[in-house]
Amino acid sequence: MAEAGEKETRSNEESTDESEEDESEEEPKLKYERLSNGVTEILQKDAASCMTVHEKFLALGTHYGKVYLLDVQGNITQKFDVSPVKINQISLDESGEHMGVCSEDGKVQVFGLYSAEEFHETFDCPIKIVAVHPHFVRSQFKQFVTGGKKLLLYERGWMNRWKPSVLHEGEGNIRNVKWRGHLIAWANNMGVKILDMISKQRITNVPRDDISLRPDMYPCSLCWKDNLTLIIGWGNSVKICSVKERHASEMRDLPNRYVEIVFQFETEFYISGLAPICDQLVILSYVKEISEKTEVECCARPRLDIVQPLPESCEEISSDALTVRGFQENECRDYHLEYSEGESLFYIISPRDVVVAKERDQDDHIDWLLEKKKYEEALMAAEISQKTIKKHKILDIGLAYINHLVEKGEYDLAARKCQKILGKNTELWEFEVYKFKEIGQLKAISRYLPRRDPVLKPLIYEMVLHAFLESDYEGFATLIKEWPGDLYNNTIIVQAVVDHLKKDPQNRTLLRTLAELYTYDQRYGRALEIYLTLRHKDVFQLIHKHNLFSSIRDKIVLLMDFDSEKAVDMLLDNEDKISIDRVVEELENRPELQHVYLHKLFKRDHHKGQRYHEKQISLYAEYDRPNLLPFLRDSTHCPLEKALEICQQRNFVEETVYLLSRMGNSRSALKMIMEELQDVDKAIEFAKEQDDGELWEDLILYSIDKPPFITGLLNNIGTHVDPILLIHRIKEGMEIPNLRDSLVKILQDYNLQILLREGCKKILVADSLSLLKKMHRTQMKGVLVDEENICESCLSPILPSDASKSFSVVVFHCRHMFHRECLPVSNTVSSVQFCNICSAKHRGPGSAVLEMKK
Repeated sequence: MAEAGEKETRSNEESTDESEEDESEEEPKLKYERLSNGVTEILQKDAASCMTVHEKFLALGTHYGKVYLLDVQGNITQKFDVSPVKINQISLDESGEHMGVCSEDGKVQVFGLYSAEEFHETFDCPIKIVAVHPHFVRSQFKQFVTGGKKLLLYERGWMNRWKPSVLHEGEGNIRNVKWRGHLIAWANNMGVKILDMISKQRITNVPRDDISLRPDMYPCSLCWKDNLTLIIGWGNSVKICSVKERHASEMRDLPNRYVEIVFQFETEFYISGLAPICDQLVILSYVKEISEKTEVECCARPRLDIVQPLPESCEEISSDALTVRGFQENECRDYHLEYSEGESLFYIISPRDVVVAKERDQDDHIDWLLEKKKYEEALMAAEISQKTIKKHKILDIGLAYINHLVEKGEYDLAARKCQKILGKNTELWEFEVYKFKEIGQLKAISRYLPRRDPVLKPLIYEMVLHAFLESDYEGFATLIKEWPGDLYNNTIIVQAVVDHLKKDPQNRTLLRTLAELYTYDQRYGRALEIYLTLRHKDVFQLIHKHNLFSSIRDKIVLLMDFDSEKAVDMLLDNEDKISIDRVVEELENRPELQHVYLHKLFKRDHHKGQRYHEKQISLYAEYDRPNLLPFLRDSTHCPLEKALEICQQRNFVEETVYLLSRMGNSRSALKMIMEELQDVDKAIEFAKEQDDGELWEDLILYSIDKPPFITGLLNNIGTHVDPILLIHRIKEGMEIPNLRDSLVKILQDYNLQILLREGCKKILVADSLSLLKKMHRTQMKGVLVDEENICESCLSPILPSDASKSFSVVVFHCRHMFHRECLPVSNTVSSVQFCNICSAKHRGPGSAVLEMKK
């Protein structure tokens, strides 16, 4: 069971019983404080007997017959001397303008707090309860009820006279009454009744469960949750009743309303009061326990529980034991629970104390989380509710969280949280950095230091870098790579690295880092030297980025040794900065690298390095023979005689064959193929490429005494040379491998050629016939001759202006027109005439197709 801590300001004279607080991880739902100020003064001389709560003020009744009006802080605003004995009940209407008071000596008073309206009555028995109509302020609702041995209803009638009427009697004293809307609920010795004031009918009777309990010692607690829901607490039993309308078909002689018990359950202790909170209940319980010392039953501290009602049971949400003054002497009837609906305030009244319970807000929730050292949850809660919290600041919670993590030794997490919590506050950042330095954890915070907006003092970053330099070269190198160079004084860090290199000159990590620092400092030459020494992959990026081509003119060999592919690509991409001649000159003593460069240059452009093609012959022959033949084929600037000489010296047959054929010495090339390579297929292929009859003759002569060669010729010669020439020259009796297959292939090739010729002939004939028909159709078409046409010879109009005169015109298929007399006389025997113009231009037949005469 969780205990609620008391929040109060105690005077030196106050003495309060204190108890130990149980440790619990469950957060309480309510917070508590004593109602002090005027209440403290009252209860030092008197004892509280009852209290009622309005949203504007409180009304407290005492055992000495006084009624005090208090503000919510407990300050006295008004005092009424009602009776010399105990005040039993105080009732207020909803407006808070009228009050009803009853006392143990039978006095009842109903009066206006702000008017002269007043009612006095004295009964011959103690009056336990009084309740004014909720809308008493209105003239039509000037009603109130009192309860002693009878339940009386007073109504103001004619001439402002009050008329009493008995609502109920005969079942003992009336112990409690609650009026809500048109319903009055009251409790007597037998149970709880509800009266409908509209129909003046009693609509229910809820009997008391435990009749063994004295009703005066364990009184009934009543509370209206809303206009139709009544909560009853008596002994250790709780019932929640709902008032419902009866269906018209069920009316008969019954009231038009009835009550249904929707929830019913029992509690562990005796109920002194109850109140609703959302869909849950707040229950004030009277507790008895066995004393460990005397083993006698005694009064314990009262409990305030929040429970969730269930149909036949309840679920406990929270439970707090309250330390009130004089709880050891109190009985169940001495405690009361009142509440303010609008603000969810709950007042626990006892003779010597008034405690206020209220729902915990976000500030209280954060307080509890901080108390339990749940800093991350507290920070999250503060961020979510930053507009509503008043007591806490997100930054303060965050700083406390960082300190807590540091104390636990979770340095990395603490440093990570600095990013979010410290934000852009440079002073706090610097303070935290120095704190991490004191505990030797600068490395932990280094990864999270701000690098842009905000930027800390250079000294902070230098301090971190020095810490890494002393113990972790790799970590130091990582920070240099990740941090912008303007965060710290580069000169100071460079000098520190140089000092460390004196102790360890070959440390590659420090050298690489020094090169990066030189780059930040724009001392690119020094950075380049280190990168080349280290053969670092970033050297080419550095050259490109900072245009360091002038610095590498004498370092080309180093670059090529490091990565020839990247170096060559870079040099060729920047020929305007480092010329081809300069590169070739620098590589003069490294011919293998020179070849790589010139080869790549040739691949890009066959003509740019033409002056070095003669040199490249030797380089290809020495370092890259597979690419020599392609080079010889693609180069138009290569001296053939020089190339032939080198190839013959090195006995490069294929290259020599190519050069001989290119120089026109095909027979020598063929001879080399036959003699050196002895490859008949390659020889045949070569002869096909040259397409020279003499070469075929030489090939046949060379092969005639070599059966394998003859087989190769027979298989491949059929489409280029008449096979009969070869067959006639074969000596009788010579054994030729696969001769039969070769002869069959020759016959098949011959048949195939015949079929191809016949097919081509058919296609040719068909095409010729088609074209002839097309030409005939074209020539049969008429030709328009009109006044706009002219004679191509005399250039005068082809038709005479006088249509009556005779004329003769010749029109050719080419559309040229002549007067008959303008055409020259043909010297040939044939009568066919040709167009002079088209014949002169060799444009084909232009014979006359039309002769017009008149």
